[in-house]
Amino acid sequence: MQMKFSDIQYILSTKTVGIAGAGGLGSNCAAALVRCGLGKLVIADFDIVDESNLNRQFYFRNQIGQPKVEALRHNLIRINPELRLTAFNLRLDSQNIPRIFEGVDVLVEAFDRADQKEMLIETALEQWPERNLVVGSGMAGFGNTQALMVKKYGKLYVCGDETEEKSPENPLMAPRVGIVAHMQANVVMEILLKK
Repeated sequence: MQMKFSDIQYILSTKTVGIAGAGGLGSNCAAALVRCGLGKLVIADFDIVDESNLNRQFYFRNQIGQPKVEALRHNLIRINPELRLTAFNLRLDSQNIPRIFEGVDVLVEAFDRADQKEMLIETALEQWPERNLVVGSGMAGFGNTQALMVKKYGKLYVCGDETEEKSPENPLMAPRVGIVAHMQANVVMEILLKK
């Protein structure tokens, strides 16, 4: 699809994206979408910025100890002061997800843990069967870039290789996490701009 950047910015400025999680996937996906002109973002996470996050998340050393959603708000507003951002500093569960992400055009799953991913996917697909959901799966380690892809299952888009789970011997690192986060942002843009 080809469009002028001004047209892309105009369309995206009218859209709302929800991101569940403000870690490596969520913070980098959010930054990419805001740089492209996204108008409104709803983001939720309960965690704080830790030194171990700095190898792959859109935070800075002076933000260690801050709630991720507040640190991310600061960083995103520096990119686009006109961004309308609603941030929830809380742990997401099947009870609050429907309320928090009710009005979004597309929902992005950006959790680290498999059980959280599963809970969000099940809740979102049950609550909004017609809404597009973009998730990440399989991005640990480094190299093997050609294995990263997007697979579509109805309204569910899975970005990653669906196999590389994090472990002490296979940590999450900036290159692969960043690629998957940007794949998620790219899929969100495709969805929103096709409409």
